[in-house]
Amino acid sequence: MPDLYAVIGNPISHSKSPFIHTEFARQTKQAMQYSALFASLGDFVATVKKFREQGGKGMNITVPFKLEAFEQSTQLTERAKQAQAVNTFKFDDDQLLGDNTDGAGLAHDITINLDTSIATKRILLMGAGGAARGVILPLLEYQPAVLAIANRTAKKAQDLKQQFDDHGHIMVGNYADFIDGNFDIIINATSASLNNELPQLPAGLFNDNSLAYDMMYSNEPTRFLTFAKQQGVKHLADGVGMLVEQAAESFFLWRGIRPDTKNTIHLLNQQKQHYL
Repeated sequence: MPDLYAVIGNPISHSKSPFIHTEFARQTKQAMQYSALFASLGDFVATVKKFREQGGKGMNITVPFKLEAFEQSTQLTERAKQAQAVNTFKFDDDQLLGDNTDGAGLAHDITINLDTSIATKRILLMGAGGAARGVILPLLEYQPAVLAIANRTAKKAQDLKQQFDDHGHIMVGNYADFIDGNFDIIINATSASLNNELPQLPAGLFNDNSLAYDMMYSNEPTRFLTFAKQQGVKHLADGVGMLVEQAAESFFLWRGIRPDTKNTIHLLNQQKQHYL
């Protein structure tokens, strides 16, 4: 019998996680079966419990349950504690280990797949919600020159600065505060792309060699990436690489094997081109 894993969310039918982990299992010859589970709002705990009773070994958690997963964990990795959100469960007897692999996935995609150094760079992180919180510490571990956090509500960005200030140089403000910021890496961690929207970005954010990175992904370029291209940015990336890399972190936690990610990223990008 293969070991059972799943991703849980609401909605969940769009999830690429079953494809990704099935590819990882095939590549590494692991006997595992990975499915997508829909949970009604208010049914998260019961759905997880039922999956464990059926023999489940671990789960990925996506919106809107990452905060609830954090609260339900009986053990937490350090990066999950810092993020205050959980996207990966590992079931071990009566323990429920919660991890957050998002930040590690983002950093790996930028530094390895996109061959872009984070060290000593000027980084702008757009947004101050859960997605942003989960990637701040992994980015700071690479010792950028500065990590600026921009949000429509500057108070939320200030709260993140207070939490992570001991780990690196952080600036905060609203978007207008970073006119002519000349950033090397600009990361969209807002939910605007989900609604085909664009935050009110000032001119001068990008330089000639900037990387514009949207943590969201879709079959067509997001509004943020389209805006960046119009500003002359040539180095553009969406969240497909991050999605695969954070999945690889989960896979390693569960199976103790780190899969090769490049071919899976290639396959997902081919799927996107097929639908364009």
